[in-house]
Amino acid sequence: MSTQLNGKRVAFLVTDGFEQVELTGPRDALTERGAVVDILADKEGTVRGWNHDKPADAFAVDATFDSAHLDLYDAIVLPGGVQNSDTIRLIPGAQKLVKSHHSAGKPLAVICHGAWLLVSTGLTQGKRMTSYKTLQDDIRNAGGNWVDEQVVVDGNLISSRQPDDIPAFNEQLIKALAS
Repeated sequence: MSTQLNGKRVAFLVTDGFEQVELTGPRDALTERGAVVDILADKEGTVRGWNHDKPADAFAVDATFDSAHLDLYDAIVLPGGVQNSDTIRLIPGAQKLVKSHHSAGKPLAVICHGAWLLVSTGLTQGKRMTSYKTLQDDIRNAGGNWVDEQVVVDGNLISSRQPDDIPAFNEQLIKALAS
């Protein structure tokens, strides 16, 4: 029997240009186990995913970064995508949510370029983590210990490299939510 996550709520923080499979893969794994997933964004309406360098589907936004109630969420997930990650890292509302959530000791899961938001908020300092390989210098320069592994767990931080690692990423995220 698979782990059930009934009563758990997870926020995915994104802007236009997120890597679609890095949202849909974890979202589907969580909802199949009974978790509620909300998409938080920098604007109301919809956000558009991307399949690498091509526009993909639009997704309804459940709340904006500034209107979201952090206490509702048991975990935050930061999908990658270069455009999304380069934009979200500079948005004060997203920075505040991630810092507050991390301070509360709740699971914070990042995949691929999603780690850029952690670099910009100082949350990589002293953390063992992974990301897409092109971010390794950024993470190290921000005081993190970058490693090339499918998925890394350091305290409440879960990190993964790329879409191929989503099954391992999902497994660790589900494990963290179930504990």
